[in-house]
Amino acid sequence: MRQATAETGVLVYAFTCGYITLPTTYFIAGGEGKTKVPACSFLIDHPDGLAVFDTGFSDRFVGLEDGLGKIVDMPEEHPIAVRLEALDVDPGAVQWIINSHLHLDHAGGNRMLPNATVIVQEQEWDFGFAGEDGAYSTQDFDIGQTVKKVRGEHDVFGDGSVTVFPTPGHTPGHQSARIRTATGEAVLAGDCCNFRRSLDEMKMPENVYNADHYRGSLESLSSLRRAGARIFYGHDPDFWSTVPQATELNMATIQS
Repeated sequence: MRQATAETGVLVYAFTCGYITLPTTYFIAGGEGKTKVPACSFLIDHPDGLAVFDTGFSDRFVGLEDGLGKIVDMPEEHPIAVRLEALDVDPGAVQWIINSHLHLDHAGGNRMLPNATVIVQEQEWDFGFAGEDGAYSTQDFDIGQTVKKVRGEHDVFGDGSVTVFPTPGHTPGHQSARIRTATGEAVLAGDCCNFRRSLDEMKMPENVYNADHYRGSLESLSSLRRAGARIFYGHDPDFWSTVPQATELNMATIQS
């Protein structure tokens, strides 16, 4: 991969880091049957350093066929460290992990980026230890890494090109990322917007932490999309199949 410079601006790469199969209502109200969805991760190459937005499932799920292995599919080439190494990126060189939230399909690979500082909303970090939600596994994120707990918007590199902003509802401290590239603006939504249909129809999952907050987050994304941003939906298998993997993304070609 080419390296980001002042001339190229920020470069973004997408990876699938495992799959999970759940009732479709987990992702959108009224959904039928079950849906196998990707765990989505992104490498953000900034001239001043590397960041990863969400780290997918842990490599402990590779080859697992019982327990969560019945619903989680983690091919051996999918852990975030393996994905990065395939691009000749040293996982130890990643400076920042931006966790949209700390569920096991979003923070499972954190430990594979050993030198990174985790950027997470303070409310999310605290809730991850509360024991109220079984989708949190502290063995994924309570691992001794430096943690930068933020409140509200945060400018990661200090130049406005990579900004995290709160999008609560799925969890109390969920956040998304807005990225300015030479080819357009990207919004990495995470689980505040699972499917394209979620935004098109303003439809939430059947069970959310806070419905009013979730609806407000969808409205914020809708405004960004109307302004021209490319939304990367958190778990949409149809949309994700159109996103080039492990290659530099051109936002002008993303149909969101």
